[in-house]
Amino acid sequence: MTNSLFDLTGHVAMVTGTSRGLGQHFARALAKAGADLVLTSRKRETLAAFAEEMQALGRRTVTVELDVRNQQSIEHAVEEAEAAIGPIRILVNNAGCNVRKPALDITWDDWNLVVETNLRGSFFVAQAVARRMIPRRYGRIINIGSVTSVFGYAGLAPYGASRGGIRQLTMSLADDWGAQGITVNCLAPGWFQTAQNRVMYENQEWVEYLTERIPVKRPGQPHDLDGAIVFLASESSCYVTGQTLLVDGGISTGAMRALPTPPKKDKP
Repeated sequence: MTNSLFDLTGHVAMVTGTSRGLGQHFARALAKAGADLVLTSRKRETLAAFAEEMQALGRRTVTVELDVRNQQSIEHAVEEAEAAIGPIRILVNNAGCNVRKPALDITWDDWNLVVETNLRGSFFVAQAVARRMIPRRYGRIINIGSVTSVFGYAGLAPYGASRGGIRQLTMSLADDWGAQGITVNCLAPGWFQTAQNRVMYENQEWVEYLTERIPVKRPGQPHDLDGAIVFLASESSCYVTGQTLLVDGGISTGAMRALPTPPKKDKP
C-alpha cells in the first residue's frame, strides 16, 4: 500500500456547512491530504477566518454562499465554485441542523426545517454536483449521517428521520451513479460534541451515562473522523459505494451498562 491511495493533491473538495463544527474538521482533514477546497455557508463572511487557515496550508480555497433549502442557491453555488476553482471531484454533504424536542412538541415548521435541510438539501446538492461529475466519469460523494441513521433516540424524531433517510438516499444514489464512476457513501459519526449538542456535554452525569455505553469508553473527538473522511474521498475507496461507515466508538453494537457481578453464595 502506498500513500498515493490517500493522496488528494489536485482534487477539489466541496464541503458544505463549514462555518463551524465538524464541517471545518472534515475540510481540514481533506486539505492536509492535499485537496483544494470549496467552503460554503449561508453567509460568506463567516468563512473568512477558516479560509485563511486553509490557504496557510498551501491549498487553493474559495468561499461561496449556499442555502441548502433553496434550489436556486444550490445551483448558483456549484456553478460559482467550479468557475472559480475548477471541477469538483469530492463532495461532502455536511450542512445540517437539529431541533431537539419531545415528539409531541415538534411543530410542522420544526419538521420542515430539519428534514428540508438535512435530507432534501443533501439530495439537491448531490444532484447539482453529480450533473457535472457524470460527464467526467469520476466523483466521490460523502453524505454525512449519524448514529441516528441506524438508531432511534427520544427527542430526535425529525433528525433521526432525516439521518435515516440519508442512509437510504446514499444507497439509491450509489446505484444510480455507480456506472458513471461516482461512489456515494455515508459517514455516520457517533456521539461527538458539536455546537448543536454542546449543552448536553455540560451535564457530567449524562456524559458518564453515555460513556458507559461506548465500548471504547469515551465520546468521539473530531480527529477520530480524519481517516474515514480521507478514505471515502480517495482512490483507496474506489470499490466502496452505497455504504454507511459508522465511526462511533462501537456504540452501535448496542452496548449496555455492565451488570454487577452477583455475590458468591456461601457453600452449605
